[in-house]
Amino acid sequence: MTSHGGRRGQAERDAITVEIGYALCSAVFAAAVAFGAVTGPALLFDLPAVLERALPPVGAVLAALLFCARVVSVLVRFRRSPQPSRPGQPSQPGRTSPDS
Repeated sequence: MTSHGGRRGQAERDAITVEIGYALCSAVFAAAVAFGAVTGPALLFDLPAVLERALPPVGAVLAALLFCARVVSVLVRFRRSPQPSRPGQPSQPGRTSPDS
């Protein structure tokens, strides 16, 4: 149901599905880059043992936080953006548009 009590059309449901998919894919990418950036030095360089043990969990926590923040920010931005009206369709069912 929409905020005005009507049912969502297929185009609106498709737009929501695409936006959720985009949010998840971009969040996975951002989290993987952050994890690699934090954990990579522990794998590539000879660091003190404390750092080699500490960097992977820190990277995992940072990646999880970044994943959640990205998903929320994309979906909130989508919800706030004005939804385009369907061109060529009357704004109210059963009525013609003024241009017809």
